[in-house]
Order: sequence, then C-alpha cells, then structure tokens
Amino acid sequence: MPDLPWYRRAVRWGQTNITELDPARYDIDWWRRYWRRTSVQGVIINAGGIVAYYPSAFEHHHRAVHLGSRDLFGEVSTAAREEGLAVLARMDSNRTYEPFFRAHPDWFARQRDGSPYRAGPFFITCIHSPYYETYLPRVLEEIIERYGPDGFADNSWSGLHRDQICYCDHCARGFRTEAQLDLPSAVDWDDQSYRAWVRWSYQRRLEIWDLNNQTTRAAGGADCLWIGMNSGDILGQSRSFRDYKAICERSELVLLDNQTRREATGFQANGDIGKMIHGLLGWQKLVPESMAMYQSPSPTFRVASRPEPEARMWMVEGFAGTIQPWWHHIGAYHEDRRQYRTAVPLLRWHAQNEAYLLNRQPLATVGIVWSQENLDFYGREAPEERVMVPYWGVAQALIRARIPYLPLHADHIDRDADGLSVIVLPNVGALSDAQCTALRRFVEAGGGLIASGESGLYDETGAARRDFALAELLGVHARGAHRGARAASGASWESYAHHSYLRLSPELRAEVEGPQTGQEPPIDAPRHPVLDGFEETDLLPFGGRLEQVEPAPGTTVPLTFVPSFPIYPPETAWMRDVENREPALVLRDPLTQGGRVGYLAASLDHAFGKHNLPDHGDLLANLIRWAADGRIPLSVVGRGLLDCHLYQQDNRLVLHLVNLSHPGTWRAPLHDLIPVGPFEIAAQLPAAVRGRAARCLVSDQSVAVTVAEGWVRFEVDSIADHEVVVID
Repeated sequence: MPDLPWYRRAVRWGQTNITELDPARYDIDWWRRYWRRTSVQGVIINAGGIVAYYPSAFEHHHRAVHLGSRDLFGEVSTAAREEGLAVLARMDSNRTYEPFFRAHPDWFARQRDGSPYRAGPFFITCIHSPYYETYLPRVLEEIIERYGPDGFADNSWSGLHRDQICYCDHCARGFRTEAQLDLPSAVDWDDQSYRAWVRWSYQRRLEIWDLNNQTTRAAGGADCLWIGMNSGDILGQSRSFRDYKAICERSELVLLDNQTRREATGFQANGDIGKMIHGLLGWQKLVPESMAMYQSPSPTFRVASRPEPEARMWMVEGFAGTIQPWWHHIGAYHEDRRQYRTAVPLLRWHAQNEAYLLNRQPLATVGIVWSQENLDFYGREAPEERVMVPYWGVAQALIRARIPYLPLHADHIDRDADGLSVIVLPNVGALSDAQCTALRRFVEAGGGLIASGESGLYDETGAARRDFALAELLGVHARGAHRGARAASGASWESYAHHSYLRLSPELRAEVEGPQTGQEPPIDAPRHPVLDGFEETDLLPFGGRLEQVEPAPGTTVPLTFVPSFPIYPPETAWMRDVENREPALVLRDPLTQGGRVGYLAASLDHAFGKHNLPDHGDLLANLIRWAADGRIPLSVVGRGLLDCHLYQQDNRLVLHLVNLSHPGTWRAPLHDLIPVGPFEIAAQLPAAVRGRAARCLVSDQSVAVTVAEGWVRFEVDSIADHEVVVID
C-alpha cells in the first residue's frame, strides 16, 4: 500500500466544509482525534475560490471574514500531514464577490440584455473567460507552491447550467469561430444553434478539466491531480455539461458529490450510481462519495444532525455499489453533536473489512443501457419522463426480483457485454448506428434483448428515423403513431388517457372462479411464461403510452392493448372497444441461433417507475428472466425488499444484501431500521470459487453451506441494514 499513489491508497475520507466563521473557532486537535476515530486516510480542506482560507497574494481573492492573520488552510494541512493523511485542497470557483466583478467585468457571464448572471450576493464567472483560462490556474499554482497538496477538489467547476445561456463577448466570439453560428436566442431543442451550443458547451468543460490537470501536474508532479467533483444524478451531470464517460476516461478516481437520495429512487440509487461510475471508470479505481452528516434534503438543515438510520442506509448502499465513504460536515463547530457519532462505527467497519470491499468484479448478467446523448438529444425538454423514469422502472423491477444488474453505457456494449445474458433498452430513443450494430452482435451471439417504447427511433443527434433502427431484430415495424399524447407544453410526458388496460392472451377466465356469461373465450393454448403469476386475471391495469407497431411474421403477442374508457361516473366505467388487438408486447424466439428478444410497445417501464404497481414490476421481471433463459447467477428467497449485489474477487464471492424494507424507504428521512429474514440464498459458483465456507461480515458469524451442481446454498437469518457474505 505505501508504494501506491495517494489516489489508490486513500480509501476513506473526511471533510469539514469550512465556513467564513470557522477561522475563529476551528479546534484542530479535536478534529485530529476525529480523523483517527473514523479511520480516514485523506481529508478535503477548503483552500480558495469564492473564499480564501489562506493569505493569497491575489488582490481580489476574497479572504474569509474571520480569517484575520491566520493561515487556516496551512494549519489544517500541516496537522493532516502529521497524521499521515492525503490532502486535497478544496476549491469552489465559479463565482465571486462584487469587488472582483468590478475589477474584471469582462470575465463574468452575461444575460441576453447584458446584465450579469448572479446567485445571491455573488457574480457568476464565464467558463470561456480569462477567469478560467488564466486566473484560476495561477491560484492553483500558488497553492501548490506554498503547501504542496496531493491534489484539488472543486465543487462548482463547470459554470452555468444548460438553461442559462451566456452572451458575453468571449462566448459570442468563441461560438461563432467554432460553429459558424450565432448564440441561440433561447433554450430550444429544435434550433440547430442550440443543439450545437450544447455540444460546444460539453467540449469546453473537458477543455477546462484538461487545462487544470495540466496546470497541477506541471506545478506539483505527475500525481498532483485536479478532480472536479461530479454529481450522482445523471440529469444533473447533463444540465451542467459534464460528460461522465469522457471525464472517467481522463480520471484516476471520481469524487462523487452525491449526498442524499430522492424519494422516487430510494437508497438503491446509491448502489446504482456506484455501478454506473465504475462501469465507466474501471472497477479497480476508487469512487469516494460525500456523505452528509447534516440533514438533507426536504428540508435541508445545514448544521442539524441527519437522522442516523437515514445516513447509515445511504452509506451502506454505497458500499454495495463499491463506493468509498467520505463523511461531510458543514462547519467546524456544531451545537447538534449527534452528527459526530454516525460515521464512527460505519467507517471502522469499513476499515476492518476493506479487503472485501475493493478490487472486485460484478457478476450481474443483466445490463440496462444508458447514455447522456440519449438524455440530452432524445430526452430534450422532458429528460426525467422520457429517459430516467423508464430506466428506474426497469432497475426497480430487477431490485424487487433480486436480480443483480449493471448500468451499461451505450458506447460500451461490445466492450462490456461479455458475461451478460440480457441487455435492456428502457425507452433508449437515441441510438447510433454503431450502437445498434453492437446490439445485433450481442443477440447473434446468444444474448437476450428487451427494448421498449421509442428505442432506436432516433439517431444520436435526436433526428427521427422512419422505422426502428433494430426493427428486424425486434420483430416489429413502427407505424409512425402512438396511443397517448405528450402534453402540449412539452413539460410532461404523461398526459395519457389513464384508464387503459392490457389484455393477457389466451384469456383464462372461463376456468377461473367468478361469474360466467357463457361467452368467455375458449382456452386454446397455454400462456407464455412471461405471464406466469397472472393466472387469475385476463387484464392488467396500464394507463401509459403505446407505440403502434406491426409485428413481423413468426412473432408472439401475449399482451394486447385495451383502449381507454370512461372512469367517472362509475355507471359509465365499462369497456367499449373489446375487439382491439393492438400489440403491447411482441416476443421473438430465435429460429436457429441468437438470443431471445422482446419488444414492449406498452410503456410498462415508465408506468412502473412512475406508479409502482406490482403487476408492472412482476411482468418486467418475468420478461427479463425469460430473455435470460436461465442465466441469472443468484436466487434469494424470503420476505422483504432487498437490493442484491454480487461480486467475484479472485477465488471468492462477495454478496451485498441491503435491506430496503423500512417504513421511511419512500419518504425521507428514515426513522428506524426493521430487520428482515430469514433468507435462503443460492449463488452460482465461477470456476475459481469452490464455495466451501461463508462468513457474514456484519453479523460476524459463519454460516453452513452446501454445494451441488455448481451452486452454493446457505441461509442468512436476519438483516437490519445490510449484510455482506464472503464465500470462499
């Protein structure tokens, strides 16, 4: 370990986010003891940007109000070095106080009327100006020359968001030179200049990333890295023009600024983003995540303690996604001192079990495709509804079914599909020709494919195709129409007629207990296995969007669409169009070779992500199991909602089981933990793993195992927050 660079050996981190008052009250000795108690190996210390915590030589580099003659950054850095810790100098550098603006007005972002963009008392700098090009690199050089930090973090490094167009002279000249176009007049995805501006803005953020790293490495050596913090929200990354794929291609680690959950996606979002980033960055590199010890969000209280169960569950779900812990406090002094106890047992447990939590490879066999191009150029004005809700519908269905999965970038299908049994396209509208070719190769080699909605109906620029790019593979052709319309404002994707249904075929009610008319359809064939579990119903609720398609000969259509009919008053709620047989699900079994393929014309992924109806989740899970054709390496039987992550580490398996069965899982903050169990577990053994013994790292006990036909079986009695089972 000592021979490794700091970005490979510093696994646990701490950050006291210093306020301007803290120079008058920073108890360095106490924080040194806290660093030891939490077993951290690196700290992030505020240095400069909006506020300087050292005596900077730059005239307008605003010093903290209570800094006085102190060099707080220098003092805390020295203490951290004496403790043997890595040190990152934290910058927050996209805005300034007014005196800086008065001194350099041409460095600041401008609205269309020429007025500066502001955030409260601050003036926002332009990412195309000398502020980023020359001033900030000089500040980095000053800090390196005086203090020699291992590297730099930067919280707000990427400038204005996508809904804020800068019209300063630097932007006008630069965009005209690059694109031969004038700056767009407004956010308008149908405007060529706006789409070009989006691509130009992404490229500028990468240029800044490269410039800052060139600066820090030239001044501080090859391992002195500049690492802009990045979000755990892909929508946030896109709105900030941060290309995760390109950033990870440039990075030795990712500092993940992802402090809390959203109720729609739950704690499991942290495991998902860990897998997504490692899929881009590599599984051998580190992804420390800022984990707030203060209450956030809804509402946010910066100096009040976050409830311990809420902080704990977010952290352990991160462990399951191979994220590393980084406690984060706002301010160096707190009257609510409950927040100091949360991180101690978790980080100590992490330190004791570090060997099992790093340097491992996932064994999931289901991949969910995503890309920021799809989010931007297909999602356009409604990326949440068009892209993220379908993605999370599939992910949540897999979590409910305890089927391990991986986020799969659309550009990495050829690279990362080895070992996958199924690839899912959850309304991935924008696909390039190259990505489609990779998907065909995957299916031809025996892989299963599930696609939904408008997947492949647009190219990577958002230009519409006449038919699905994968029409022959999916066994359907687009008819250029759909049931259910987008809202006239374009702000929502869900102004559907809500009272629609899906009909299961063949219909079984003639042999199911209930009233009979004598007109029930005869049962002429068994149902397809994707409909397992629905033997007592011929209808499922739907209420979503249906793409109108023409199935190819030889395909199977086990689900059809039942159009909307009145919902109120109750006397009118009876089905009118009983003969409609528009396909809602089309299945294609390979005739000779290749994998199984399913196409969902009905937006069940979006419907489940939005409404959480169990019928939708069960059907999605059935569909993925069918496409996998038995190639799912894990079975977990027992009551409760678990998120399951399975890894191989040399000649052992590491299985994370995260308990999501808590009353506050869907409404933050979580108040308490409710244990679940027992669970009967079976895991398929890779050739290198013998499966002779299993140990539970959280409950600290061994469990009995049996091995038969390449599978290891064992039981876990109870799980409160999480359990990690190591199988040797």
